[in-house]
Amino acid sequence: MAFRPLLVFLVLLLVGSSQAQASAPPCTKLVVSGNSEYPPLLWRDPNNPEQLTGVVPALLQEILQPLGLSADIRHIGSWARVQRLARDGDLDMVAGAFMTRERFGYMDYLLPPIIHLPTAIWVPKGQAFLYRHWPDLQGKTGSTLIGNSFGQNFDRYAQQNLTIESVRSIDQSFLMAEAGRVDYVLYELLQGQVKLAREGRSDEFEALEKAISTEGLFFTFPKESTCNTFELREQIADRLYTLVTQGRVDELLEDYTAHYIAEE
Repeated sequence: MAFRPLLVFLVLLLVGSSQAQASAPPCTKLVVSGNSEYPPLLWRDPNNPEQLTGVVPALLQEILQPLGLSADIRHIGSWARVQRLARDGDLDMVAGAFMTRERFGYMDYLLPPIIHLPTAIWVPKGQAFLYRHWPDLQGKTGSTLIGNSFGQNFDRYAQQNLTIESVRSIDQSFLMAEAGRVDYVLYELLQGQVKLAREGRSDEFEALEKAISTEGLFFTFPKESTCNTFELREQIADRLYTLVTQGRVDELLEDYTAHYIAEE
């Protein structure tokens, strides 16, 4: 009979927890961040450097507004720091992340993906080498952003077989390649194209023809965020699906690519 008081206690505890959740104020404003080295999808707003602008912030605002929600889309430092804050529950949403097994441990992914992105091998013009598959990168040194992922399979292969130096800024990676300190830069094809175009350096680098991977980019909710509820995830996913299937991402890509390249 000693089990009965314990059962009553657990029932009362669950009821109390449910009542506390029901009385908690709704989540009306999300604290959001992402990779600020990701134009035209995400980059620091030149008029307000503490905020992020681009395709993903614009899309997110279009998703949230009809739901009566808003977002504070902040620049909070490096991409590695964004992931640390997400793991600790200090962010409500990450605006753009590839899927990895590690991230599944602390984030919930929203379907569908915002966009699929090929990752390219960038080299100084005239220094292209034969690349057919990942083993062709063995014996060479690459560079990319700290905390970057290019898909679970490539990440695992790179960790075991490749030499890739991680830096805080992708500009640093390109400078290292230009100076001959590394052989190649790993960076998404779209982002590399627009970043080099704005800097007037499109003729100085080229992407090898074959991508190392093509991955979906997703909105995610950190598991520790108080805004992360099943109901809210479903509402956002429904709006996301509608906008993606209507071609809204392609429209925003055209607008923000032109905006970024023309930006002073």
